[in-house]
Amino acid sequence: MKYTDNISGIKINIEAVDISIGEDVQNTIRKVISRLSRFYDRIEWADIYLEDKKDKSTKQKQVSIRLGIPGNDPFASEYGDDFHALLTEVEDKLQKQLERR
Repeated sequence: MKYTDNISGIKINIEAVDISIGEDVQNTIRKVISRLSRFYDRIEWADIYLEDKKDKSTKQKQVSIRLGIPGNDPFASEYGDDFHALLTEVEDKLQKQLERR
């Protein structure tokens, strides 16, 4: 599933590999990007990659986010069992990277 959105001028590209994500996960993604834009106002785009590997027994899900900003693009990724929790963890990692700029 591929999904594109635009929040406050930030183009959001979501790619969910072989899965469909619910409206609740999409809303969480929107909130994450909105909160990150408060820390750094020059975010141009965000690429979100979601994957669910059913063949693994633990940490089946992966969330990766790359933010398009001038200079080096911040990137964070995390593995776990819940997309909402993973999005929060990735948001924290990206926030720390943005605060250092």
